[in-house]
Amino acid sequence: MNTQVEATMAKSDAIALEVSDIQATVLRPRPSPYKGEYVILRIDDAAQGREMLRRIIPHVAPANDWWTPMLPAWVGIAFTFQGIKALGVPQTSLDSFPVEFREGMAARAAVLNDVGGNAPANWEYPFGTADMHVALAIYSKDSESLETVLELARQSHHDLPAVKVVYRLKFSELPDGRNPFGFKDGLHNPHVEGSGARAHPGYGPSLKAGEFILGYPDEVGETATGPEPEVLRRNGTFLAFRKFHTRVAEFRKYLAEHAASAEEQELIAAKMVGRWRSGAPLVLAPERDDATLGADAQRNDCFSYEDDMQGLKCPFSAHVRRVNPRDALKNELVATNLHHFLRRGTNYGPALPEGVLEDDGAERGGVFLLIGAHLKRQFEFVQSQWMTDGNFIAHANEQDPIVGNSAGEGIFTIPRHPIRRRLHGLPQFVAVRGGEYCFMPGLRALKWMAALDDENQ
Repeated sequence: MNTQVEATMAKSDAIALEVSDIQATVLRPRPSPYKGEYVILRIDDAAQGREMLRRIIPHVAPANDWWTPMLPAWVGIAFTFQGIKALGVPQTSLDSFPVEFREGMAARAAVLNDVGGNAPANWEYPFGTADMHVALAIYSKDSESLETVLELARQSHHDLPAVKVVYRLKFSELPDGRNPFGFKDGLHNPHVEGSGARAHPGYGPSLKAGEFILGYPDEVGETATGPEPEVLRRNGTFLAFRKFHTRVAEFRKYLAEHAASAEEQELIAAKMVGRWRSGAPLVLAPERDDATLGADAQRNDCFSYEDDMQGLKCPFSAHVRRVNPRDALKNELVATNLHHFLRRGTNYGPALPEGVLEDDGAERGGVFLLIGAHLKRQFEFVQSQWMTDGNFIAHANEQDPIVGNSAGEGIFTIPRHPIRRRLHGLPQFVAVRGGEYCFMPGLRALKWMAALDDENQ
């Protein structure tokens, strides 16, 4: 069979997603530049919780209307297991959710290496408690539009005393779309088959929709059978909500202490991340930053590790290589296509001014929504194995140099000829401030949940 016929058949076999029933946050990127706010609610009465839900559903953006919304900003809504329970969802449905979701992120701390300073006991309230029920993610292009939609969200519960706001966090894009460490942000996400979204070069083969959205076949040909009933799971997904505090001054000081020049500082930083600050990948620009490459969306993610299997360009332990090994594990018994998830990241707090090497005490960092249909083999696997355990790259206990939890005892290996360089005493550059597992239903499922009555409790 010729290649053109095969491609035509593959295209015809692709399942078109019901994008009008899938929340926009799942499939579409946030606007850029962006402003927004996360709002977390606690529900103390099921009837009032369902009334809140009925009021806010008209403002939840579906994936097909992401760029042409009826509102000047976009709302996404997700529920913890305790939140679904608080809405009065039947026990048979509650029991049909996967165990990791029912247990919650705090109970999975040992699996996730959330120990020491990252332990749930040190998280901000309400993370890790039974008081986190509903998470609203509100995105906007400007402050005025944000306030308009925040008011709509407030009106959904302002006269419902049993629905309480327990947490709020404003977020916004940093200059030039960088993260707090100064690196270009949000460069890679897998392409979801049938989503209708544009597949940028370098994303790799499209992945089956069932890897990310319930109700469709996944990479092993299976379609999820839970949660029950089918209307609840169809077009829904799970997400891991993670809030991080970034120790930018600590990062800069470490670079200064281990480099003989400003140029070497930048090289070490790029080796840790796997990209230069511009976004240019090391495997395409191994010696120095290439801002033109970093700014080119057609090229800055189009690379593999086929010609760098010794890690001389991009170290095995670099953050982007650990989180997404691409073809670096092609000779291993690892099905990398089963361990992808969608990332929706935002930044909060001010940027630390250039050149400052002392912490100014400001809260700054990022919040990640890590989206997938299989929490255990996607987020939990990547967190516990690729980011924490160095055995898969023959680096023993070496953790991710950027987000690892090594508490001042971290090691980072930079392969080179004739002798490798090994950095010791890596501080913890990123601290977990809180997190939770959430379920993000489709629009029909939201209406089903809102229509439950007290007899179903």
